[in-house]
Amino acid sequence: MESSIFSRREVLMAAASTTMAAAGAARAADVLGAGAAAPFTLPPLPYADSALAPVISANTLGFHYGKHHKAYVDNLNKAVAGTPLADLELSKIITSTYGKPEQTGIYNNAAQAWNHAFYWSSMKPNGGGEPPAALKQKIEASFGSVDACRKELATAATTQFGSGWAWLVNDGGKLAVVKTANADNPIVKNQKPLLTIDVWEHAYYLDYQNLRANYVNAVLDKLINWGFAADNLG
Repeated sequence: MESSIFSRREVLMAAASTTMAAAGAARAADVLGAGAAAPFTLPPLPYADSALAPVISANTLGFHYGKHHKAYVDNLNKAVAGTPLADLELSKIITSTYGKPEQTGIYNNAAQAWNHAFYWSSMKPNGGGEPPAALKQKIEASFGSVDACRKELATAATTQFGSGWAWLVNDGGKLAVVKTANADNPIVKNQKPLLTIDVWEHAYYLDYQNLRANYVNAVLDKLINWGFAADNLG
């Protein structure tokens, strides 16, 4: 499944598919789109800004989505305007600028734009619980149990030093938990993201202050969208 986001086409697709909450778990293609090129557009949230409360408040979601996420999209559009990168879909911008010091700013904004859209879809109201059967079987084959997978995700998210992300990925046919610093995305390592948890402080500080573990555990228990991960498993 292609992992790219923020095209004009994607906005139309998101509107046509209604919300993630109503649909249960949208496929990654519905949320992220096959995509074209810049200018990229901030995609709509797949739920109301109060839908994740009390785990994530409307206040936190408003700042996180409306300020931080929007800024990444706006900064990316400014950075690629008039360059060959403006003709690429978002995932291609990420992979083509990774590891190039002269393009660090473009990489960071592109990856953070992608990461945040993926994060919103990695959660849903009344989430948590047990994964769909096919994903559960894959998790058990890779981790031993769903609980062991949850624990690895929690450990990755709580031990990531500073800002970053915890991911459940498909790595060559086997599921794995990885953590990345700052804006880094597993696609640059040829790993396929299935879901993610944001551990930048702006994701949780208004609600949890320095208690990152409380935020992480609440997301895993009450919001994590296993259906989205299952759809990305393909």
